Amino acid sequence: MMLSEIIDEIRNVLDEKDLLREEALKITREIVRLSGDSIKALHRGDIETAWERIEKVKEKIEMLNEKLLPHPDLYFTGYVQNAHQEFVEAVLFYSYLTGSGFPSPKELGVPESNYLLGIGDLIGELRRHFLLLLMENKIEEAQNVYETMSRIYEELMTLEYPKGLVNIRQKQDQARYIVERTLEDLTRAKLTKSLEEKLNKAIKM
Repeated sequence: MMLSEIIDEIRNVLDEKDLLREEALKITREIVRLSGDSIKALHRGDIETAWERIEKVKEKIEMLNEKLLPHPDLYFTGYVQNAHQEFVEAVLFYSYLTGSGFPSPKELGVPESNYLLGIGDLIGELRRHFLLLLMENKIEEAQNVYETMSRIYEELMTLEYPKGLVNIRQKQDQARYIVERTLEDLTRAKLTKSLEEKLNKAIKM
């Protein structure tokens, strides 16, 4: 076989993969956008819109799996991993706020490692929810959110794997920082509330 013929075959394969990659990039961008829209809707308390966005993302995830699973070199890439993380984060946040059970990686159609990274990101969204509750002076509800964050962090810390398998260490470090800051905010809010109650009591005496 002539070298030029071999090159032509390789070119055909790579041209096909390049087109598939461009299509996958477009799908992953839609996944990230819709997942972000869902999270924003959840913070607004718009559960219905959040679910509509999640349903659309599920369709995109299925489409992505159908196109890329036969091509592991394209499927196990950073942009796909990032899209999966955003999707998992949105679904888990929705599940938490609605009190429904957390779906498994298999149910969501994502790799276990990407699911774990999404759990790490969930802690950040819970902190935002926590801060919104503090702003509304809902300290008991905020404390419940903090306790959930703490439990998730403790579960993440049970995982010890090399970076080449799953980069969970970075998520663990981020989670530790977020949980510590949240505890400080909660403690400060409780002390402030306690002081206000004592002052009000003293004024009424």
